[in-house]
Amino acid sequence: MSSKHLQVGIFFVVCAAFIFAGLKQGAAPYAEASTIGQGVATFKELTDRFATLANEKGAVYAFEVLRQATLPPDTDLHLLGHTVGDILYTQKGVAGIADCTQDFRNACSHAVVIGALNEFGPSDSTLKQIDDACKQAPGGSGAYTMCYHGLGHGVFAYFGYDLQKTDAFCKRMGTAKYGYQQYTQCVGGAIMELMGGGGHDHDAWLAAREKYLTGDPLAPCDTTLITQSAKGFCYIYLTPQLFQAAGAELARPDPATFPKAFSFCDVIPKSQKSNRDSCFGGFGKEFIPLAGDRDIRRVALFSDQAYATAASWCDLSGPQDGKESCIAQEVESVFWGGENDPAASFRFCSLVPGGLQSACYRRIAFDIKRYLPEAAQTQWCNKLAPTYQDGCALGAPEPQGM
Repeated sequence: MSSKHLQVGIFFVVCAAFIFAGLKQGAAPYAEASTIGQGVATFKELTDRFATLANEKGAVYAFEVLRQATLPPDTDLHLLGHTVGDILYTQKGVAGIADCTQDFRNACSHAVVIGALNEFGPSDSTLKQIDDACKQAPGGSGAYTMCYHGLGHGVFAYFGYDLQKTDAFCKRMGTAKYGYQQYTQCVGGAIMELMGGGGHDHDAWLAAREKYLTGDPLAPCDTTLITQSAKGFCYIYLTPQLFQAAGAELARPDPATFPKAFSFCDVIPKSQKSNRDSCFGGFGKEFIPLAGDRDIRRVALFSDQAYATAASWCDLSGPQDGKESCIAQEVESVFWGGENDPAASFRFCSLVPGGLQSACYRRIAFDIKRYLPEAAQTQWCNKLAPTYQDGCALGAPEPQGM
């Protein structure tokens, strides 16, 4: 079974990493970077160009071009990263994960682990091989579990877009050491694939959408198909369906539709805080790339205007807890597990409306504690106002408005 089409949602993560790494290093553009996006009529044409480049000059070279290339606005860099990552796996196998950074939001590492599943099947030995590969994924402490998010895309396609079989397989990978996040991230990846994948078998994917997306905007997250422990990851990746239910075009959602899209999350009872926060937070995850023309290579370099626009969209959510959850997820997207310059997150929070800044800075404090090495935690925690510094302390509780 080909791994090429199973990595659709995964590339989002890896793509961001290659780009930011190159920006930090000041790498000179490769010759193709200025021309590969010229005169492109369709996204498929662009992916074909990158596939040709990866086959001719190697996937690592193609990733460098992707990191620096001038591309049309709103190009899905994560999916492009998947295309190149698929070819990397054919060239280097699982060992190729050593070449995967966090650029393009982990698209590369996702592609590699999915390739292993497709090649070797869902055996225990394959699971160990995948786990070993994910532990080698370059990046900070979040790279390992995000690798499993990418795997979820491929698992869903591998099992014919069957959620129950996907859930059973994902459960085999969760461990107490990581709070079973290998499992929940895997389910989240499957939901993201359900929302916008289908590259492996488009007809089967469409049939799965008809089966699982029943007209209830919150399905399948509010059904028994998704276990309680995985519902949060389901809701956070459900956002595209909520946009569509509100009448928005996914390519460029109209902010006028956002209040209605948010309203579907408000149906979740406040007693289900985690699910409710994840549902509202999912919009923040989408708003940051949307405000920056989806150039996830440069999230830390987005203008003040882009950040302020994204923050203003959260204010459309209605209830205060929804606004706070949305803002918390926006700064989480800017911070990106510590892979981006933390100064960007502070800049973002400084642009957030006053009534939501508390939720923003609480999230920064939590992310500093969760993702940064000890040597950097004190440095960045001290940049917070004293009110929020306790949130950086070891053992501090997870903030509200997640």
